[in-house]
Amino acid sequence: MKDPSYFERVTRGLQQAAEASRGETDAEAAVGHITRIARDVLGDPDSAKRPGALKPGEHDIKVSGIFFVAPKRDHLLLFADHGFPAEQRHLRISITDSRPGHTVCTGEPVVLPNTDNDTMFRQILKSARMGSALYAPVVWQAQVLGMFNIAAQARNTYDPTDLDIALLFANLAAATWVALDGPHYLAGVVSALPPWSSKR
Repeated sequence: MKDPSYFERVTRGLQQAAEASRGETDAEAAVGHITRIARDVLGDPDSAKRPGALKPGEHDIKVSGIFFVAPKRDHLLLFADHGFPAEQRHLRISITDSRPGHTVCTGEPVVLPNTDNDTMFRQILKSARMGSALYAPVVWQAQVLGMFNIAAQARNTYDPTDLDIALLFANLAAATWVALDGPHYLAGVVSALPPWSSKR
């Protein structure tokens, strides 16, 4: 059961994300405010302090970003990321790859309180394995545009209530992305990259 301070925090975060994103003219910068604030406000802030939440060598870190679908709908690209290594900017993965691909292909949101218990989970973040994660489809006019991801290394950081709020952030991101012609921006990024091959 979430305490009242949680709902105050996430509601304030949604307001801040909307205010920050609407001042941008660049699609990725705009949704970047949304992914950053969602990462900062969602989840249990004390999860890392609980026994078993972190394994030896792990840390209390969180990441976020959106894997948008390429125009040919054959792969996904990471945008508006926070906490990922710089070399993973615009990371490309197959549209069938693990949890991100499953969310995009099915449109189903998923919360993984503990990724150790999920056989579909695959480490995508180059620098660390995440222990708890949220996957929310980014949808516009019944089409899945991508997958909003928030993850923490501490296990049991996220629960179904966090997923419900993540969907609100994902909806805000979808509207913002479309309003700022994000699909055109995405196409430009893809055209500047080498042709996609699933043999990577």
